[in-house]
Amino acid sequence: MREHERDGERVIRGIPVSPGVCRGKILVYGKPNDCIPCYIVPESELPKELQRLEDALIQTRQQIVDVQRQVEKAMGAEDAGIFDAHLLIVEDRTLLDEVTRLMHEQKLNVEQAFFRIAEKYAATLSAINDEYLRERASDMRDVTARILSNLLNRPHESDLQHLQEPCIVISADLSPSATALLDKKLVLGFATDKGSKTSHTAIMARSLQIPAIVGLQGASKQVETGDYALLDGYNGYLIINPTDQTLFEYGQLVRRHVNLEEKLQQIQHEPAVTLDGSRVILSANVEQPSDTEAVKACGAEGVGLFRTEYLFINRDTLASEEEQYLAYRSVAAALKDQPVVIRTLDLGGDKFLSHLQVPQEMNPFLGWRAIRFCLQERDIFRNQLRAILRASVEGNLKMMYPMVSCLDELIKANALVEEYKAELRAESIPFNDSLEIGVMIEIPSAVMIADSLAKRVKFFSIGTNDLIQYSLAVDRLNEKIAHLYEPTHPAILKLIKMTVEAAHRNGVSVCVCGEMAGDPVMVPLLLGLGIDELSVSPSSVPQIKFLIRRLKLSEANELAAFALGCEEGRDILTRAQDFVQQVAPSLFEQSKRAE
Repeated sequence: MREHERDGERVIRGIPVSPGVCRGKILVYGKPNDCIPCYIVPESELPKELQRLEDALIQTRQQIVDVQRQVEKAMGAEDAGIFDAHLLIVEDRTLLDEVTRLMHEQKLNVEQAFFRIAEKYAATLSAINDEYLRERASDMRDVTARILSNLLNRPHESDLQHLQEPCIVISADLSPSATALLDKKLVLGFATDKGSKTSHTAIMARSLQIPAIVGLQGASKQVETGDYALLDGYNGYLIINPTDQTLFEYGQLVRRHVNLEEKLQQIQHEPAVTLDGSRVILSANVEQPSDTEAVKACGAEGVGLFRTEYLFINRDTLASEEEQYLAYRSVAAALKDQPVVIRTLDLGGDKFLSHLQVPQEMNPFLGWRAIRFCLQERDIFRNQLRAILRASVEGNLKMMYPMVSCLDELIKANALVEEYKAELRAESIPFNDSLEIGVMIEIPSAVMIADSLAKRVKFFSIGTNDLIQYSLAVDRLNEKIAHLYEPTHPAILKLIKMTVEAAHRNGVSVCVCGEMAGDPVMVPLLLGLGIDELSVSPSSVPQIKFLIRRLKLSEANELAAFALGCEEGRDILTRAQDFVQQVAPSLFEQSKRAE
C-alpha cells in the first residue's frame, strides 16, 4: 500500500481487479467480530449437537442455491458456477467426519468444533504457493461464516442488500456471495483490505462491471463512513477527498480509456503481428471448462495453459478418469480449431489432505509436488493421463508436465504415456497417437539440461513465477523479501535466453505462461529473447495484442541485447518501461497523474 497527499487529499494504493472510475460517499462495512462460543458438551448431548449441524448445513445449502439462482438470472450460468465450489464444501463428508471426531474427542460444542476444522482447511489452502488455489480459502471461510451464522441464528452479510443511497463500499473483506448480490445501482464500487486478482470476489466484481480494488491492507480502519472518495479501478487508487484538479484529470482518464477500449475491440480478432511482420502466438491461461467463452471473446489463439487442479480441490473424492475426460474434451471441443495445452496435475501431497494421509513437510515447495507426486501416485497419474489421451481424439490437445527437474522424470512420465496408450489400444478406445508432449521450465536445473529435454518433447513452456522464485531463492509471499523478487534480474533473463537457444537448436517452440507474459513492460523483452508464444489471462489478451502490433521485433531484439549485457535489473526495467511508453503510450497514460 502506498499513500501520498495532494492539497489535502489522501491516496491509498491497492491492487486493481475491476476497471472503472467512480466517486461518492464511503460506507465502511464489516460484520461484527463475534467470538465463537466454546464450552463442554456432555456425551449424551452430542447427538443433538450433531443434528444442529446437519440442520444448519441444510439451511446453508438452500441459501447458497438461492444465491446461485439469483446470480444466474442476473449474470448468467458461468458466474453462477462459482458457487458450485461452495456447495461442494457444504457436502464435504470428510470435513464433517473430522468435526464429529473432534466433538467426541474433546466434547466441544458444534460451533467451536466446526470453526476449528474449517479454519484448518482454510489455513492449508492459504499456504499453497498458487495464487488461484490460495484464494479458494476465501470460499471456505465464506461458507464457514454462513454455517456459523445459521448455527448461532445470526444474520449473514445481508446489510448490503438494503442500502438506501449510492456509495463506495470499503471493507476488510467481502465474500463472493455478498459481492454477487450487490445492487449495481447503489454500490458504485468497492475496495477491500484483503484479496487478489484471482479471488472469486474479484471475478464477481468484473462480471458485475463494478470498479474494485483489493489488497488495501487496513484502509477500512483509516476511512470513515461519509467520507467523500474517488475509486480508480484501473490503477488501484482510493483517493480520499479528491481535489477539483484530481476530478478533472480523472474525467480525462475515463475518456482515454473509452478510446483505448474502442481500439482494442477493433483488433480483437486480428493476429498478434509486429510492425516488421513477425508473428507471435498469443494464447490464454484458463482454470476450468467454463473459461472457454472468455478465450473466444478476448481474441486469444487457444489455450496455452489449462490448469487441472480445480478438479481436485474442495471435494472429498478424487476426480475419476471419466470426469476428467469429459472436462478435458469439453474444452478441446469448444476450441476445436485452436490448440489447448493441458498441464498435468501441479499439486503436492500436502494439498490432498482430504484423500491421503501425508506427513507434513518442512518445505512443501521444495518437496513432494507436481511431477514428483504424480510419478509416485501412479493411480492418480494414470487416471489423468488416460483421460487426456482419450480427450485427444478432438485433435487439438497438447499436454505438458510441470516442475520437471531432471531427465529421468521426463523419461518415466513418457514411458507411462506409452503404457497407457497400449492399454487404450487393447480396450479399443480411440486417442490421438501423435499427441504433442511438452515440459514446463520452472527450475534452474531444467534450464541447464534443456538440450536433453528438448530432444524428447515438442515444446517448452516457461513458468516465470517459479523460475524467478527458485533461481533467486525468494518467496514472493514473504513481505520482508518480496522486493527481491525481480523479473528483470540479469540471471533470470539469461536463463530464459538459454532455454530459448536450446529449444530452437532442437526445433522446439517456447511459450511463456507466467506473470511476465501478461506484463506489457516485460513483453518486448521476452520477444527479443526469442519467445515464440505468450499465454496470459483472457482479460490481458487485448492489451498484449495491442502492444505487439505496435512494436518492431528488431527493436525488441535491441532491447534484449542491452538487457543481456546489463548488470543491474533496475536499469533493465527502466529501459523496458521507457521502450513500452514510447511504442504504446495509450496503455500507460492512466498512470501519469499518480506519479
